[in-house]
Amino acid sequence: MNKQKEKKNKLDRRHKKIRMKIVGISSRPRLNVFRSNKGMYLQLIDDSTGKTLVSVNSKEVKDTGKLKKVEKSFEMGKILGERALKANIKEAVFDRGGYKYHGRVKAVAEGAREAGLKF
Repeated sequence: MNKQKEKKNKLDRRHKKIRMKIVGISSRPRLNVFRSNKGMYLQLIDDSTGKTLVSVNSKEVKDTGKLKKVEKSFEMGKILGERALKANIKEAVFDRGGYKYHGRVKAVAEGAREAGLKF
């Protein structure tokens, strides 16, 4: 099997395991993380209605050219936390999307916590 396909299959399997346990409701939406090589996308999703309540992408962060990916992710988490508080969302369930909880994913969680969002 192709290495890229195998890697994608493992990621999908991990993500499905996580999603079986995590459900976002309107009072406590799911904070979804999608990571790619070029950018990162965060969403607060209400699974009962299937709607995105708040979202942020890496293009919205002001980059002076000196920010590393982890630092940029931390800022994205802070922005998402601030927008969530404006939308009267104080708690969320963290969905890491099958990714390991380190690096950019961990920085997002820390940034959101610093902005006042609880997991």
